[in-house]
Amino acid sequence: MAGAAPPLRELLAAAAHCVAQVHAGRSLSVVLPGVAANLRPGVQALVFETLRRAGTARALVRLLASRLPPPPVAALLEVALTLLLEGKAYAAPTVVDQAVQALGRLRASALRGFVNACLRRYLRESEVLRAAARATPEGRWNHPAWWVQRLQADHPRHWAEVLQADDMPAPLVLRVNRRRTTRAQVQARLAQQGCNAEPIGADGLVLAQPMPVDRLPGWNEGWVSVQDGAAQLAAPLLLGAGLRPGARVLDACAAPGGKSAHLLEQADVELWALDADAQRLQRLHETLERLRLPAPGSTVQVRCADAADPADWWDGRPFDAIVLDAPCTASGIVRRHPDVRWLRRPDDVERLAAHQRRLLQALWPLLAPGGRLLMVTCSVFRAEGEETVAAWARHQADARVLPAPGHLLPWGRLADPNPAAETMLAAHAISENARRGMDGFFYALLAKAG
Repeated sequence: MAGAAPPLRELLAAAAHCVAQVHAGRSLSVVLPGVAANLRPGVQALVFETLRRAGTARALVRLLASRLPPPPVAALLEVALTLLLEGKAYAAPTVVDQAVQALGRLRASALRGFVNACLRRYLRESEVLRAAARATPEGRWNHPAWWVQRLQADHPRHWAEVLQADDMPAPLVLRVNRRRTTRAQVQARLAQQGCNAEPIGADGLVLAQPMPVDRLPGWNEGWVSVQDGAAQLAAPLLLGAGLRPGARVLDACAAPGGKSAHLLEQADVELWALDADAQRLQRLHETLERLRLPAPGSTVQVRCADAADPADWWDGRPFDAIVLDAPCTASGIVRRHPDVRWLRRPDDVERLAAHQRRLLQALWPLLAPGGRLLMVTCSVFRAEGEETVAAWARHQADARVLPAPGHLLPWGRLADPNPAAETMLAAHAISENARRGMDGFFYALLAKAG
């Protein structure tokens, strides 16, 4: 029948393939587009939930199997066990039956008896097995043990809250394009569609429930973009630092374009949008075209180049402001990208922090005297934010660190007591309740001596 929901066995098989690919080191952003369109929404929901419970689910697989099966079958067990752990969407006998049938799609029908036995044993001994699976940090917190340890060291008062927040689905947050419409108009249109939305910041709306982007009011007309509430702080922080109309601004790691677009929506500037990834830059072009940017009064130059090598792309004219949204582990946006925690390795943190220092060192000479550099990462690890900036600034005589939020943790909590940052968030209309729409981010604002 047209429009009928796909059988659970097909969703399980496709989800198992995706989970196995993540465990093999591939990003979901690469894997999910390969799933058939009619299966993708259901598969994505299954995969996201499985990756949020993968520490417990993988521990259960090890307890249930004396010898691990091939990766796709182990991943199928993880997906099925996640459904049984949740116990909401499907009855347990249905999950077991459909998981066994899914093996045909994975070309592993010979293991039907094995999968059936594992899942039925779990149902018989679930309480004991769950307790055993959660006896390790990975099984208890559904993050790699090294990740848990780093958070405990970095945020001794809030580490458990961060881990718990990571396992909660993130809300859909919009940024309203003030060049095209008003927030009140978008809010009214959403209400007509039965969707409540709460303001956040100067231009944001946190939706009470998600919806496909093609159903968002004015999406094709460039009224709104999807952008996390914490990411929406970049433009007002930089503009609030005293940018004049027509200022020359560099967005040094610009793709896919959210921060560049927000700057162009809020101010008339001469913007350089730079990124080393040509494919991601194509998304920036598409974003600016949909939003009808730049508006009269602004100009944009989009360049594919490595920000760490200015000799390859800089024209020698200093910038009044620089946004450095530096590469990082993305440890602050795990709610939206649950595969990140399983893809990262411990040495990634120091490797990326070293790259951030190289970028700071390369870009600082490009900043005009009296200019501002805004350093941004979507990381909750201090090595990829606070520690990087502090170590660099100690050896930079003409750099002064200005008030900024510092590390924001998921759900919008500040990592440390910081009255100046609290005042700044309040000034940008970030209420305590609206911070539900914010991921983990880091912001530092640096001024160059005039």
